Amino acid sequence: MAGLIEDYALIGDMQSAALVGRDGSVDWLCLPRFDSDACFAALLGDERNGQWRISPTAADGPEPRRGEVTRRYEDGTLVLQTRWETMSGTVTVTDFMPPRDGEQPVLVRIVEGVEGAVEMECVLRVRFGYGRVLPWVRRIDHCLSAVAGPDAVWLRTHVHLVGAGLRHEATFTVRAGDRVPFVLCWMPSHAGAPEVTDAQADELLARTRAFWIDWTAGCSYQGAYSEAVIRSLITLKALTYAPTGGIVAAPTTSLPEDIGGVRNWDYRYCWLRDATITLEALLRTGYTAEAGAWREWLERTVAGSGRDVQIMYGVAGERRLAEWEASWLPGYEGSVPVRIGNAAVDQRQLDVYGEVIDALTLGKQAGLPFDKHTWAVVRQLLEFLEKHWSEPDEGIWEVRGPRRHFVHSKIMAWVAFDRAIQVAELASPAAHDRWRKIRDQIHAEICDQGYDAERGTFTQYYGSSELDASVLLMIEVGFLPPADPRVVSTVRTIQRDLVRDGLVLRYTQAAAAASGGTASVDGLTGGEGAFLACSFWLVNALHLIGDYEGAVALFERLLALRSDLGLLSEEYDPRYGRQVGNMPQAFSHVPLIQAALNLDNHAGHHCRVPAGRPATAAPAQP
Repeated sequence: MAGLIEDYALIGDMQSAALVGRDGSVDWLCLPRFDSDACFAALLGDERNGQWRISPTAADGPEPRRGEVTRRYEDGTLVLQTRWETMSGTVTVTDFMPPRDGEQPVLVRIVEGVEGAVEMECVLRVRFGYGRVLPWVRRIDHCLSAVAGPDAVWLRTHVHLVGAGLRHEATFTVRAGDRVPFVLCWMPSHAGAPEVTDAQADELLARTRAFWIDWTAGCSYQGAYSEAVIRSLITLKALTYAPTGGIVAAPTTSLPEDIGGVRNWDYRYCWLRDATITLEALLRTGYTAEAGAWREWLERTVAGSGRDVQIMYGVAGERRLAEWEASWLPGYEGSVPVRIGNAAVDQRQLDVYGEVIDALTLGKQAGLPFDKHTWAVVRQLLEFLEKHWSEPDEGIWEVRGPRRHFVHSKIMAWVAFDRAIQVAELASPAAHDRWRKIRDQIHAEICDQGYDAERGTFTQYYGSSELDASVLLMIEVGFLPPADPRVVSTVRTIQRDLVRDGLVLRYTQAAAAASGGTASVDGLTGGEGAFLACSFWLVNALHLIGDYEGAVALFERLLALRSDLGLLSEEYDPRYGRQVGNMPQAFSHVPLIQAALNLDNHAGHHCRVPAGRPATAAPAQP
């Protein structure tokens, strides 16, 4: 059975990633890319769906395969060290994936004796095709080779594993000073054996440490929250697909937002919605090269006709992300279906046009290249938005219910025209004037139809009284100034009425959903936890309206929800006191970075609305 979501550690090589449990089991690994089929999928089922566990044996601890377990990342790195203190001694397992230089993916595990003598157990079950395909395993020159179709996994170690019961396993004893390496490598099945061996484990470890230490040394932020910011930046870097600069939302699929429910999605893709906040976080912490790579990925991906823009893409810009169900997997704690691909790729979400244009103009302000080609991309997006901004869409939360006039979508349409006006040197005066008129028209419409004067809040969609945390972003993007009474009232209403146990929900959950029926807005059964990004948005909103103490209190509470390794999933469910959703989640770690920098007033000139620039807003209403 899989562990708690927050009990998993992330290791990765910036092209793929593995999740390692507290019990020493690699329960999730897709090779050779983030979105490839998993060869270890116990995370969404059990050990029969593929795992690789190295841990003390049942006979060597007060509990089976346990003992006292502690773990940490080596400072400034993505090198994981798990330490077991057992009845007979102490042992550590160091897990990492060396960054690739055109090489094949490698996962290295080094068992080291610290004191005494500890009997260890290694159990390997390779299952290709998301836990469905049993490979042909054979021993070749002291290696284990597992082959099925196009995939081959090779394990090199001096420990002799024996096949039994559709797995390979071994027991071995480590004493103080012993180092026992295991090196697992993926290769195309036609390519033969990899060159990397277990004798290279220490060399690979040194190279991996050096890479991460050198990278984290480039962080320009050294403030009060530097530990949390650096860990989040490392996580963001680990979710980057190095060959293209694309950043996946998470390395996992179908970890549920509602335990036992149907809200299970594949997040191993790149969302345009994350564009501006990701770019801002990288620029404000000194990672200009990564910011440039992300912006270049963005520009390449959306190039072409504005009508063809999708909300998400594959790591190399792929457009076909068809959704299907892995029916043979029982799901995390019975949460089905297990989805591969994401049908939301075909939705219309008008806010992404604003996000892309905002990111491109933010990059220009930061000195990233902005040439005629970039301007052509902006112009194509605006031409489409001119014709369609007034239409309903599925909105930021990718609802699978009917399209509506979501307020956040309209705000981001306003952002698109507002930012284009700022950088309109290459536009004709007629286009500039037309965009200004559209921008002002959108602004007036939102204030008229998206604000509930009786309740004192901007709402989820036109004509509703429901709340939606996404409207908090109107302050960050400069739609209205922080002192506007409508803004302050909206923040306070969300703080009072859209919070569960001090954490912010995405939107009002219909009573029908709470009782097992279908929610009126998102078209799904069941409820969900508090969306962590929304709580960070409230931190920023409280800070902007002048409630610094409230912002700090909420931020520090959110930091306390991180795992022992500093990781966050998508949501936190106060009902169960645990993290839920895909793990780790970029859309949680990026606003964490943003909130920390805002509270410390760090590099404000790289914000999407730089300090000192007044919002182009209508006069505040009494």
